[in-house]
Amino acid sequence: MLVHLLVTWLVSALALWIVARIIPGIFVRDFGSAFIAAAVIAIVDAVVGPALRFITFPITVLTLGLFRLVINAFLLKLASLFTPGFKVHGFLSAVLGALVLTILTSLLLLVL
Repeated sequence: MLVHLLVTWLVSALALWIVARIIPGIFVRDFGSAFIAAAVIAIVDAVVGPALRFITFPITVLTLGLFRLVINAFLLKLASLFTPGFKVHGFLSAVLGALVLTILTSLLLLVL
């Protein structure tokens, strides 16, 4: 269980570091900052995410789930406010970053 958590955290940090290299407007200073940012993203997603998803459920249903991407972008931008060495400049960068981060993390976890 603990090994699974650590591997997921490491994969998420690697994916975030790659996303920062691909998407303009997302900055990660080094891999240590990506490691901390991955933890902060997970905490923000666990604390704020459920309430935000509950409140926006009708909009999410109307958009056939696409509004979930906007929620993830907001959570990514929110996490960047609390993490030194990790910045997201602009909401479009946050949306693209959330999309690529989700896909990349899923693919890397699928490979492992």
